[in-house]
Amino acid sequence: MIVNATEFKTRAGKYLEIVDKEEVIITRNGKEVAKLIPIKNQGTPNADFLYGLLADKEKKDVTAEQIRDERIKEK
Repeated sequence: MIVNATEFKTRAGKYLEIVDKEEVIITRNGKEVAKLIPIKNQGTPNADFLYGLLADKEKKDVTAEQIRDERIKEK
């Protein structure tokens, strides 16, 4: 669901109930600025993506520092 910031501020409680069923994207001036997701669905999709940056690593037991160092080397 997409909602503008003014509507979200006015009816925040409503959207806190809706977020149990679907993500809520909040816009300001027509641009997406935030995403409200249920805490029970939080995960690590971004971290999973970062593991792909270390293609030469066979295992995923990689530290944040290793990921950061690999990112720096790519630049």
